[in-house]
Amino acid sequence: MYWLMLGIALFGIFLIVLYLMSPLLGPKALSLHRAHVLVTGGSSGIGKAVAIEAAKQGANISIIARNKTKLMQAKQEIESFLKNSEKQKVEMYSVDLSGDYSEVEKTIKQAELNLGPVKLLINCAGNAIANYFENLPVSEFRRMMEMNYFSTVNVTKAVITSMIEQQFGRIVFVSSVAGQVGVFGFTAYSAAKFALRGFAEALQMEMKVNNIYITLAFPPDTDTPGLAAEQIGKPRETKLISESAGLFQPDEVARVIIEDTKKGKFLCSMGLDGYIVAMLTAGMSPVISIMDALQQVITMGLFRAISLVYLRFYDGVVTQCAEEKKKDN
Repeated sequence: MYWLMLGIALFGIFLIVLYLMSPLLGPKALSLHRAHVLVTGGSSGIGKAVAIEAAKQGANISIIARNKTKLMQAKQEIESFLKNSEKQKVEMYSVDLSGDYSEVEKTIKQAELNLGPVKLLINCAGNAIANYFENLPVSEFRRMMEMNYFSTVNVTKAVITSMIEQQFGRIVFVSSVAGQVGVFGFTAYSAAKFALRGFAEALQMEMKVNNIYITLAFPPDTDTPGLAAEQIGKPRETKLISESAGLFQPDEVARVIIEDTKKGKFLCSMGLDGYIVAMLTAGMSPVISIMDALQQVITMGLFRAISLVYLRFYDGVVTQCAEEKKKDN
């Protein structure tokens, strides 16, 4: 009994030491005070929420989207949250991020000319479509890739040179839980969000030597105009599965994204379900702290067992909906 208690005590001390050492081994934290934060999709939803959170912390903000009216409304709202209205600025730019790269690059250069080199890029632009695979035209798969993947590639490409010159930067890719788990009805959307992960992991491996850190965020269903639009035509199976993780508010999602990004964390999740899936799907993703790595190693087996319960629930939802359709027919 003595040796068992001693072993437990030593292991506890070991974990405490790891916890205290972890911040020392990670990248230098980002201060948003007077930093240039560029947010794509910043006219609404999570994009606007992260812009507001950055503004509260003293950043200068550039928001990019297509709709000029929504951009103007968002700009005014973000300005109302400025920490120092005399020294902080909010700029807006209208451009199709999934379109011609030269136009995107020109817009980014103008933004950096106005507010200085981008310290933090948050890629929020994108949208979702949910439908049965047999009902989705191939054009929707291309559109999902353009909106959710190529728009991120374009902006990141336009920003990365100045970050390399600074030898500092943070880049956020806002993915989705559907970018970790293939979800019923999201054959087009999940594929595009899964592509972001491959891009993020490869880019992080390239950019770490330049002190540039990537954060891959996986928000669950969030109460935004985008989610409301997504409900149109969404299969009942998809609604039941996605709603099981709960509904989050944009401001709480934004706070988590900003705080994890400042630390340079690669995986960013929200809520208990999000944490479980993030640990379970960590795979070969990079880590910045011993504690993060330890959590993944310790929990992966247990969380795999828990995931089987989730998968059984999802299969049950699909089976139940299929039986109800047969009865209706």
